[in-house]
Amino acid sequence: MAVPVRRRRYHWPELQLNIWIMIVFSASAICLGVFAWFMAVQTELKLGIPWYLPNPKLKKLYTDGIRGRLFPFMVVSGALGVFFIVLILFLAAKRFLLPGIIIVGSFILFVLWLTGLIETSLQLFGVVGNVDDNCQIYVRLSVCAAHCPILLPLAVSGLC
Repeated sequence: MAVPVRRRRYHWPELQLNIWIMIVFSASAICLGVFAWFMAVQTELKLGIPWYLPNPKLKKLYTDGIRGRLFPFMVVSGALGVFFIVLILFLAAKRFLLPGIIIVGSFILFVLWLTGLIETSLQLFGVVGNVDDNCQIYVRLSVCAAHCPILLPLAVSGLC
């Protein structure tokens, strides 16, 4: 005789889940966008992005193994956050969303975000590889500042 299989389904409070989803999704999307923009600015400043070597002859420029790996790390962390939210929406629609999935996934995303936050402060305002100083030097001393479409807003608004 076959025993019927009953799958446990969870009903989540809609308001709290929706607010949490919106906060995590917007934070992940902002992280993804901001650090993708930082990578674009690094490329424009010809400083290079570690983990991506377009020309193997330039390998000497990227021998510092620690500095500059923040930007791809945070882009991947933001993409993982967006993927996690899509997975949560899919599981919530099927009513298979377990509390453990949210707890473990949120903890992992928080640890990734906190690591990125600490590394961001070191990269932007630290002694070695100070992104803010590199940008100031390049924008202020560059002959290209008046002609480059990316550098003009940086020079006018004083963002870097």
